[in-house]
Order: sequence, then structure tokens, then C-alpha cells
Amino acid sequence: MITLGVFLTATSELVVSGILRVLADDFSISIALAGQLVTAYSLAFAIGTPILVSLTSRLERRQVLLGALALYVLGTALSIAATSFAILLLARVVLGVSSGVYLVAAFGIASKIVPAEKVGGAIGTIILGFSSSLILGVPIGIAITEWLGWQAIFALLGAGALVVAVIIARMLPAIAGDEAIPLRKQWKSLGSVLVLAGLLFSFLREAGNSVLLTFLTPFMTDIWKLDASRIALIMLLLGVVGAAGSRLGGYGVDRWGEKRVIVASVTTHVAALALLPLAAGSYLTGIGLIALVMLAMFVSGPAIQTYFIRQSKDSANIVISLNTSFIHLGLAAGAGLGGVMAEETSTLLYHPWGAGVVVALGLAVLLLGYASNKRRSSLADIRGGTEPGITGKNHA
Repeated sequence: MITLGVFLTATSELVVSGILRVLADDFSISIALAGQLVTAYSLAFAIGTPILVSLTSRLERRQVLLGALALYVLGTALSIAATSFAILLLARVVLGVSSGVYLVAAFGIASKIVPAEKVGGAIGTIILGFSSSLILGVPIGIAITEWLGWQAIFALLGAGALVVAVIIARMLPAIAGDEAIPLRKQWKSLGSVLVLAGLLFSFLREAGNSVLLTFLTPFMTDIWKLDASRIALIMLLLGVVGAAGSRLGGYGVDRWGEKRVIVASVTTHVAALALLPLAAGSYLTGIGLIALVMLAMFVSGPAIQTYFIRQSKDSANIVISLNTSFIHLGLAAGAGLGGVMAEETSTLLYHPWGAGVVVALGLAVLLLGYASNKRRSSLADIRGGTEPGITGKNHA
């Protein structure tokens, strides 16, 4: 049920990218301006989530999920009623905040109800809700837009959220909130080199993803001249790949550890992005490369969340919420950068290269963080008298 809620909230985020052209035409705006609906959602998610998560950290988790879903239903209602672009932007803000709180609560619950060695798999299941929104949410959203109009998408999402809320209220057991750990102590974990490097990595990784994914539907239309029905089918296939990736990533974390999974998947991710513009003459090759991007992106998802849970056990909720904020700040920055690139170059062909450079920078930051932490640990061992050959109380 929690994963189904993630599916609904993720669909409200992702579906806009699939119908950007329709929204731009309906409100008589440019495709670049329409893309800022993604920016508004992401900024609201990034700024509002840590604040509300901090305020609700001690509340029983079921109450937090239900409150987030109630706010989400309000956002869908505003979307349906939007008669201007400004109202739709406001609706995106409400949807962004509610989705952020719901997602952080979902990750926190997943990490509490399974053994420590199974956290990766549990996080992978939650992320499956996100990848499933690509399998079903975005393609169905595109189809519903053609049949009934884009407002019908949000009507269905709101109705679905109400059903999930009723089931959660009746079936989910009570789960206590966080212990009363002083806020200063919780925020202290942010001084960790690994946490800071991880947050910067999340920002750059998602900024790179957003450069391409925000404009993925127009990219396929402009570069390969694909129609809406074919794009919907492709998004369906990409979603299947993403779902497989999230499960594979969860398994990989439990088997090999998050560091190896992150490095292998992000390296593959960057390589596929680098090759994508070279496939402009063959949409089959290009779709294969986009599928590889999706697979790598979702494989790394459980690894990144597990990374933060294990680096900040006493302040996991704050760090996870900040990570989601950095993710959505990255999405907003990427959408903005993608819009600028579209305006300046008058083509979407080079968006994958821009995306690849930014994602590669993120991996470099994370690897530097690992290296810096290793050096600090080595110096601490030496100063504490634990280097090889030293004996005494500290060594013991």
C-alpha cells in the first residue's frame, strides 16, 4: 500500500513531462516555460519537505502518511480547477510538498520494519512505486490526455490517493515516530564528509537526469519524429526496465554493498548518455541507449537511499529529507538548464551530452568524498596510535 502511494505521487510528478506539449498549447506558452512546471514542483519538494519532516518527526508514521495524502488530494483538486498557468503552478507546489513528505515517511517506515541486512531490498520495493509510474502512470496519462483531457489524469490520481488513504488507515499498524534526539545532534551528521558528498552527488545526478528527462517526450518527437502513441509504448517499456532496475539495485546493495552498485551504475549511465546523440539516425539504437540510462538510474536508486540511512542512523529522517530536497533542487536546476539549452540551441539533440557531463561531475564528487573520508580515517588511526607496529592502550 505504501508503494502504491509512491506510485501515485510519482505519477503526478512524472506525467507532466509526458504532456508538456499539450500543456504548452492549452495555456499558450512556450515548451521551455511549460517545463518550469517541473521546476515549481521540484523547488516546493526541496524546500518544504525538510521543514515538514522536521515538524512531524515525532508523530506516529501512519498519521504522517495520511496527512501527506490529504494534502496531495488538495493538490490534484487545484490541478483540475486550474484555469490559468499560475493556478497550475500553485497546484504543483502543493503536490510537490505533499509528495516529498510522503516519500520520506515511506523510506523511514521501510527501514524500520525489516532487518538491517534487508534494508536495500525494502528501499528497492519503495522505489518500485516510482519506476512503476513510468510503466503505467506516464503512458496511461498520455493516453488519458488524448481521450479525456489532461485534467482527467489528476482526477484519477486524487481518487486513487483517497482509496490508498482509507486502506492505510484501516490496515497499516501503528509505527512510532523518531525518538526525541536533540535537533542539534541530528543536524551534526551533516558535517560528515560522506553525507555532504552524497548530497552533492544527488544534486548533480538528478540535475543531469532532468536535463534529458524533462524534455524526453519532445526529444523523441523532434529527433526521431515519433507520434504520441509510439512514445507511450516506449515509456511503458522504459518503465519495465526501471522497475527491473530498482529490484536489481536493491538486490545488489544487499549482496555487494552500495558503493560498488553506485560506481558501476553511474559509470554505465554516463556512457549511455554520451552515445545517445550519435544515435540520432536510428531511433531503435537510441531507445536502447535510453533504456540503458533508465536501468542504470534505477539500479543506483536503492543504493543511494541505503547509503544515507547507513551514514546517519541517528538522524536518518532529516538526512533522507535533505537528500530528497537536493534531488529536487537538482531536478529544478536541470529543468532550467534544459530550457536554456533548448532556447539557445533551438534543438534538443545535445541534451544527453549536457546531462552526461553533470552526472559525471556528481560521481567525481562522491569518489572524492570517499577518498577524503579514507584519508581522515587513516590520520585518525595514526594519531590514535593504531598504525601497524604500535602497541599500547589506544591500539588495544
